Amino acid sequence: MNDEAEELGTQDDSTSARQDRRVRIVAGGPIMVEGPVQVELPDGTVASSDRVVVALCGCRRSSIYPFCDTSHRRRCRRNRQ
Repeated sequence: MNDEAEELGTQDDSTSARQDRRVRIVAGGPIMVEGPVQVELPDGTVASSDRVVVALCGCRRSSIYPFCDTSHRRRCRRNRQ
């Protein structure tokens, strides 16, 4: 890297081509993340997914946490009369 690039804070290596990931929070549903992803859990384990879009659980009811299994959809419905 030349002195001018260092002064400007620019880089000419592969990290300058980084693309931002899109994260979308679905109301009442999962957190959608462009994949592939690695999710580090509080206990230090890492869950990985190589899917193009990954649904992360936001309700903590999923049996495959941290990934969504649509458990947020299972609610008791009142009978309409």
